[in-house]
Amino acid sequence: MSVQRTRRTDPRRRERIVEAAVACIAEHGVAGTSHRRVAQSADVPLGSMTYHFDGMDELLREAFTSFARRISATFAERLGPAAGADDPDGVIDALVDLIHVDLQRSSAEHVLTYELYTLAARRPEFREITQTWMHASREVLGRAFDPVTARRLDAYVEGAALHIALDPDPQPREQTRTALRLLAGR
Repeated sequence: MSVQRTRRTDPRRRERIVEAAVACIAEHGVAGTSHRRVAQSADVPLGSMTYHFDGMDELLREAFTSFARRISATFAERLGPAAGADDPDGVIDALVDLIHVDLQRSSAEHVLTYELYTLAARRPEFREITQTWMHASREVLGRAFDPVTARRLDAYVEGAALHIALDPDPQPREQTRTALRLLAGR
């Protein structure tokens, strides 16, 4: 008598592994993220890691790409016409909220952002992720501003978010609004 084994399907396994990798990086940093740790967090067999990913670099690229897409979507949503940001002044108001609310909501997101920046600074193959992320931000800002102003505002958003996150006495919203208006020539 032959026993037929049923194969367990898990259509979301790869996605769960990527989500677990993002969480592991946020908690342990890139250096502390391992296949074993991610597999345990995703509740998958360790062999799934090598089945779905060629190595740690591919997993890190997928994790950071997923994270950058999520942040870019938040940026686009906050600055979209549905949010009332359909003119330069509306975009500036939305940027203030983005800097003081959205980009301050999670210390895990700060860690992920700076882990990605550090990795991209050291390893050119990861720069594509940051370049795609910057391009997406500038494209959204380009709906209301010329390319030079969009680049200037995008750089300020990154810097101001970092300062607000790490400064024990962060700048108030009105100071952020004033700086953005000056950078936008308003």
